[in-house]
Amino acid sequence: MKFSIQSRQDVQSNELMDLAKTYLQDFGLVYDEEEPEIVLSIGGDGTLLHAFHRYAKSLDKVAFVGIHTGHLGFYADWKPSELEKLVLSIAKKEFNTVAYPLLEVQVHHHNSESNTYLALNEATIKSPDVTLVMDVELNGEHFERFRGDGLCVSTPSGSTAYNKALGGAIIHPTLNAFQITEMASINNRVFRTVGSSLVLPAHHNCVLKPVKDQQFNMTIDHIQMIQTDVKSITFNVANERVRFARFRPFPFWERVHDSFIANE
Repeated sequence: MKFSIQSRQDVQSNELMDLAKTYLQDFGLVYDEEEPEIVLSIGGDGTLLHAFHRYAKSLDKVAFVGIHTGHLGFYADWKPSELEKLVLSIAKKEFNTVAYPLLEVQVHHHNSESNTYLALNEATIKSPDVTLVMDVELNGEHFERFRGDGLCVSTPSGSTAYNKALGGAIIHPTLNAFQITEMASINNRVFRTVGSSLVLPAHHNCVLKPVKDQQFNMTIDHIQMIQTDVKSITFNVANERVRFARFRPFPFWERVHDSFIANE
């Protein structure tokens, strides 16, 4: 089996990376950064996001597993003290894989080619200096004209990240859906939005159309970019899925409880 490792690049993460690499190679696994079958992320959920985008073009061939060297994460669920146990399980291939839906984002321009992106957590659209004004279409029908700070479109597995901070719903990561959540929408006698998060199934799509020709700040997970000359932005559940290596039960609602409710 071929493997690679993504480190957060702090001292502890790098030490664990070196140990994991040595242990796995001792068991006969091959270190291959180009075509790994399993990717170890050592750091936090942000580190795993970097690993996902690094191997986004080979998602059908790779599975991810995370070791957290900070706070317990939704993706990084192994402790540093469990490294030897994890390595042994990988070497014996004692794991299954689970697949979670991703978000596909297509940015269509007036005068240039379209661009397509995959998001593991979310995509956000904001206007840098003025109110964001976007017509929102659902399945080809006009739904509302949004005015506010921005919009966040998230995957189920990303619903516990920025989406939750905005007041969006927490969605179980196995559900084939995506969610649209507002950022500080303007609602008064003149301007109205739905004011609630919208959860769309996989056979639906959402299209945002700028009302004015303006510049937008867009994020795809941790990746930031500036978009200009935008005609429309289409969101839907991607055909691709992300795979995680599971070595033991991973009770999602228990993780939600431990992350947001339990006192440690």
